[in-house]
Amino acid sequence: MKLHRFWGLCASTAALAAALPASADPVQPGSAFYVGGNVGYGFGNATATLSDPGGTADGTNQTGTLFGGVQAGYEHYFPNRLLLGFELDASFTGYMDFSQVMSYRATSAGGANEQLEYLATARGRLGYGMGSWTPFLTGGFAWASTRLSRTDFTTGFEDATAGRLRAGYVAGAGIDYALDKSWSARFEYLYTNLGATSYTFGSGARYDSQYDLHRFRVGLNYRFGQGGEEKSEQADDTGPGSFEVHGQSTFIFQGYPAFSAPYDGPNSLPAAGQSRETWTTSLFLGVRLWRGGEIYFNPELVQGFGIANTVGAGGYPNGEAQKSNFPYPRFNPSRFFLRQEFGLGGETEKVEGEYGQLSGTKDVSRITVQVGKYAVHDLFDTNDYAQDSRIDFMNWSIWASAAFDYAADRVGLTYGATAELNQADWAVRAGYFLVPTVSNGNIVDWNLFNRGEYVTELELRFKPFGKPGQLKGGLFLNSGFSGSYNDAVILAAANGIDANSALAQTRQTRSKYGYYLNLQQEITDDIGVFGRWSWNDGHTEIMNFTDIDASLVLGTSIKGTAWSRPDDKVGVAGALNMLSSDHIAFLAAGGTGPLVGDGQLPHYTPEKIIEVYYAAQLFKGFVATADYQLLIAPAYNADRGPAHVFSGRLRASF
Repeated sequence: MKLHRFWGLCASTAALAAALPASADPVQPGSAFYVGGNVGYGFGNATATLSDPGGTADGTNQTGTLFGGVQAGYEHYFPNRLLLGFELDASFTGYMDFSQVMSYRATSAGGANEQLEYLATARGRLGYGMGSWTPFLTGGFAWASTRLSRTDFTTGFEDATAGRLRAGYVAGAGIDYALDKSWSARFEYLYTNLGATSYTFGSGARYDSQYDLHRFRVGLNYRFGQGGEEKSEQADDTGPGSFEVHGQSTFIFQGYPAFSAPYDGPNSLPAAGQSRETWTTSLFLGVRLWRGGEIYFNPELVQGFGIANTVGAGGYPNGEAQKSNFPYPRFNPSRFFLRQEFGLGGETEKVEGEYGQLSGTKDVSRITVQVGKYAVHDLFDTNDYAQDSRIDFMNWSIWASAAFDYAADRVGLTYGATAELNQADWAVRAGYFLVPTVSNGNIVDWNLFNRGEYVTELELRFKPFGKPGQLKGGLFLNSGFSGSYNDAVILAAANGIDANSALAQTRQTRSKYGYYLNLQQEITDDIGVFGRWSWNDGHTEIMNFTDIDASLVLGTSIKGTAWSRPDDKVGVAGALNMLSSDHIAFLAAGGTGPLVGDGQLPHYTPEKIIEVYYAAQLFKGFVATADYQLLIAPAYNADRGPAHVFSGRLRASF
């Protein structure tokens, strides 16, 4: 765990605490069930011993990581203000590489480690209500699922276990603060002891371990049946300390049958066919700090695998399949940013609260500054009909301008600063964002202004025949530690090395530039159309998004009013994705990119994609979607495909 992440979490906690209202309704006597989420920092001592033919390696080391989780419980306040309760919770480690590794030991014969899948507790709670505050003690049982693996240094053979349960105990203390009748915030400390256990691998090697863990965490709980204020009644509350919470959970099951292909490569969709699932659960908390000032925090749990481990097509078919595969949920503090708006007077508009936006009234003419961690795509290249794979199109090259190589880590986020000037009929925005240290990496490059991404966008709004439309044009310039496709091909041929090794040898600070056009137009109250065109120069390796150098997208979105289902939607779109000549030559030489590379490319052709979906609202806040995608020449290879991808999506939100 890097210290700047820990102190960043502390800073966020302090900011949210400072934003709490000076007083809130005290908790009343009675009972309630509650659910909530938590984030925090965990550390402790890992004592482990590996015994194998190479000898014995033992010792104690410190572990530490960010984590997040969920909890549910029941509590009762007696008239004398005594609190008795019971709580179940589960915690998951951060998404960064190796954050799940609890201990590692190595001898001359091999190395072994133990990884945490999840840590859960069942605890009693005893507290005492003091107005809006309730300090409490807690304790009970703890259990964890861990998996062990050992790699033999001589043969390279890896012996791994499935998840194994281990038990222990937990004790701690904390304090709850009632934000209103339904919501409460929490700060707590938990000590967890996972007693000594051992495991013997098939090779005869034995791994013994014991863990003492400390966790500090902040949480948010919702108490059912407390008669909290309706959202509409809070819409005009724009004072310091007012807040909103939104949440969602999206599950996608996706697969494809076998298709025709004479060969598979390192980044191919396997021709035999397969199916995979992804699942995300997230909260979005917004708090007003002062006039025009808002702070947002978006913790998420991400789990699952994309088909082919999220490779195989430039227009990849599942936007929820991040470039990291997690058999168990992993915690990602996705977004944490400060937004400041400066009203310039004149006409005002009402803004409804939604994911990433507090409700209220603001000046139409305004300047907005945003700084922190978020996605470039949150503010740039947005489109009402094709924007979010959780609610509309799933294919990467349809919900985004695919040749816009926007700055991001492997889960689509980065750090940056943006400024925007908004007027009634137009807006202009610009931003600077950090790029990864290497292509498709998780670590951002803090070599400020020498490397990074610059983006600017002009948005024009119009109403032909009284129907609203928008045209957005954006320019971007990436400066990153990247390789040259052309230089790599020449170097590989001259020295008899593979193209990927050659590309790595050509890396230095290089620039990539490009642009995008993004159009949306309402045709009737129920029908809208959209289109995107994007292009980049294609000389240097893709740093952040996907292997596409030019892309054209056309599509439509239709509401179900005509068949008495006004909350349902039908979407139909097509994408044509292309590569530069340098990029084609690199793939033909055996190179691979973030998502494509079959080890050869004898017959290049543009990648063609068609996507059709039907999203049915089963009841408010719950939508089921059936989705079909046709991928013609996936990864630009005329020898392979077409692939028929079928998906089912369930989404719950509040």
